[in-house]
Order: sequence, then C-alpha cells, then structure tokens
Amino acid sequence: MERTATIREQMEEFLHKNEMTINRFAEISGVNSGTLSNILNGNRPISMQQLDRITLGMGLEEGYFYELYIDECIFHATPDWRRLGPYLHRCAELGKLDCLDKAVRMTMDNISYSPLLFETAEFFFKEGKHEAAVLLYKSVAESERFQHSERLALCQYRLFTLGLGDDQEANSRAAVYFEPYIDRLDEVYQLDALKELINLNVSLNRWNKVDELADKMGRIASIQYQYEVGRLGQEVRGKKPVVFYKLYSYLVKATVCYERGAFDLALKYVSMYSEPEWLKEESNEEELRIINQFNEWAEANRYLYKLMAGNDGALSEYVKYIADKEDEIFLAICNIMIAANRYQLQVDHILDRFKGYIELKEQRNHIGEIIQQITADRYTRLLAELGIYYLNLKQFNKGLQLILDSLEKSIAINSDNGMLRCMGLFEQFREFSTIDLQQKYRKLVYKVQKLNEKKIGISLKY
Repeated sequence: MERTATIREQMEEFLHKNEMTINRFAEISGVNSGTLSNILNGNRPISMQQLDRITLGMGLEEGYFYELYIDECIFHATPDWRRLGPYLHRCAELGKLDCLDKAVRMTMDNISYSPLLFETAEFFFKEGKHEAAVLLYKSVAESERFQHSERLALCQYRLFTLGLGDDQEANSRAAVYFEPYIDRLDEVYQLDALKELINLNVSLNRWNKVDELADKMGRIASIQYQYEVGRLGQEVRGKKPVVFYKLYSYLVKATVCYERGAFDLALKYVSMYSEPEWLKEESNEEELRIINQFNEWAEANRYLYKLMAGNDGALSEYVKYIADKEDEIFLAICNIMIAANRYQLQVDHILDRFKGYIELKEQRNHIGEIIQQITADRYTRLLAELGIYYLNLKQFNKGLQLILDSLEKSIAINSDNGMLRCMGLFEQFREFSTIDLQQKYRKLVYKVQKLNEKKIGISLKY
C-alpha cells in the first residue's frame, strides 16, 4: 500500500517544485518564516490557523490536509485540546464530518475529554450545526454510558430531539430508548423533554403512554410552580414559563379523554386549563400570552367535543369560531371530517370555504410551531377521512384517489396505522376502482411489503 506523503513532505515538494524560498512562501501564506522553518524541520507542531494559511498559500482547497492533521499534529504526540478544539470547529464549519468523527473517536479512551467535547457539542447545537453536534453527543454518551450523569442524560435528550424525522417506526424506537433518561435530566430540561415525548407519542396515537406522561408533566410542573411562588418569582426556566407545562398537561389529558370518547371528562379538563384557579395574582407578559392561547384552545375544543358527542348545532359554532383563526383551521378541518363521517354530515360548503388549508405545511400557534410529526400524522388522517367522505357520497374515483394519497403519505412516514387504514378501505371499495387506480394501489402495496421486509428481516421474491 502506497504511503501518503506527510503535510511537511508535501510542503517541501511544493517549495521545490515552484523553486520558492521559505521567505517567499512566508509572504504568500502569512506565516512567519521562522515558524515555517521550524515546522519543516519538525521542531514545531502546526496550529489550525497556520495550517489553513499554508493550505491557502499552496493553492489547495480549504481542509485539504485535515485528514493528515489528525494523526500528525493532534494525536501523534500527547493530544492537545488547544489544537483539537479549533480543529473540531473548523471541521464543522467546512462540513468535513468524516474528519471530525475520526478525531472524536480517537479521544474516547480518555474520559477527561468528555466535558470539553460536550461543551463543543452544545456550541454546535446552538449554532445550528446539528450533524456535527450529533457526532460529539454520541461520543460523550458512549464514554459516559456507565456514569449515570446529568451530562449523559442531556446528551441522550439532544440525540433524541435531533434524531426525530418522518419515519414513525424510527421515532418510536427513539422514544422508548430515551424515556429512561428523563429522570436524570436537570429540572430545567425535564419539562421540555416530557413535552417532546408527549408530542411524539401523540403522533403515534399511543394514548396510554400520552396519558402517563401528561400525569408526570403535571406533577413536576406543579412542584416547580409552587417553588417559583415560594421564591417570590424566581423562575425555574425551561424553554417556556412553568405555567405553560402545567396548562399543557391538562390540555393533553383532555385530548386523551377525547380520543377515548369520554367527552364529558374531556370538558372537565378543558375547564382546568381555561380557568386555572391556582395562578398567582400577577402574571408577566409571556405568561399572559400563554394563558390567552390556552383560553382560545379551550373555546375551540368545547365546540369540538360537543360536535363529536353528536350536538347538532356545534358544527356551525365551531366553523364560525375558527374562521378568522388561521392557526386553528387545518386541525379543525381534520376534526370536522372525522365528525362528518361519524354522523353523516354534509360539509361540502366547509371544504370549499377552507380548501386553501387542506395541504401539508408547517403549522404554528401563538406560542410556537407544532412538531412536524404531529402535522404529518394529521395530514395522512385528513386525506383518509376526505376519501371516506367522498366514498360515502358514492364519488368513488375521487374517494379512492384520496385513500391512495393517504397511503402514499403513510408509507413516507412509515405509519403502520395509516397503511392498514388505507389498504383496508381500498380493498373494501376495490370493485369501484378504475384500472389506473388498481395499478397505483399495487405499486404502493409493493412499497408497503418492502418496508415490512426491513422490519422483519426477510426478503421475498416477486
């Protein structure tokens, strides 16, 4: 195997080939001639700043020597954070993640590096350099896997949130793996972590787990809120004031009751987040904005729960309420279609009025954005409910096309519930489908089978 020339050897070759003196190269690169001489003689290690200047002076692309630099200048002698730290930052800036990963892996035997790597990961996280941050969090978590430390728990929390995507199966595994670390988190992060887990389990329709997590959030938020009141307003801050998490736990409990069909109990929880008697007398501006948002949700949900309980007049009231609240319309249409199919309601006029909101896009409210996993799950459900609605109207071609659209989206997010729902509906109405729709269905079923093969670890011949 041919040996790769060292950085110093390549510098010497460059000077020789271009008949250039050290003094001349010092002028071009901006590195002191004496420093260059010591580097070439092996008497001085190369700093990151010097390496980048030398690389530029030689007319090479940024990061050209980074692979060699790991072995020659960081770990060839005693590892030195003064060189390793800047190296990691430059790798992250240039997107040279392979080099960053290799350097980090070479530190794993030395646990004293963990605090420094963790601080660097947190810096990358705040800067939005998430791919680089993930590599560092993984290294720290691996180094401290037997330490049961807050740092380990926070690494796992970061990895959990950064790893979430459209694949519901992968998200489900991530949630199960992360949950045991919540109790080890500092209280500043616990409530946010519970909110993330609750939202993910909502998107997976795991209502028993959602209920359990909401109870836990409520208990922790109550303790922290009382602590704040007792300390005269000195807050234990997460991303939001503690009042948000306490109110949110009640909203989630109401949602669980709604999903279980216990509408009267759901209304009881609505009153607990719309009329909180435990609030301190004076609330700051941010708390008031949160309280007002929960009041809006409470009013909308009262109409919704009455509608789902079969109240004839609730539909028009619900539509009237959400008409000028753009943030609520997408979710409201999802709910209205479920009710329409349950009670055989005619809602063409509503669909025509809000047709611009029946699409997959980022959803927000007054206090933040709604996670994409929930929005994606709701959208697949909305498409299926629209399909059912038109099938009930005997508009079979339109209905089945929507069912297939829902199936395609369910495959994209790896939603077992969505795939089973759509395949069952198509089979039920297959006799009314066209040849084109049947061909599209077969292609989608093939994708479902390929997904299933990956899950169970077998390969079928077709």
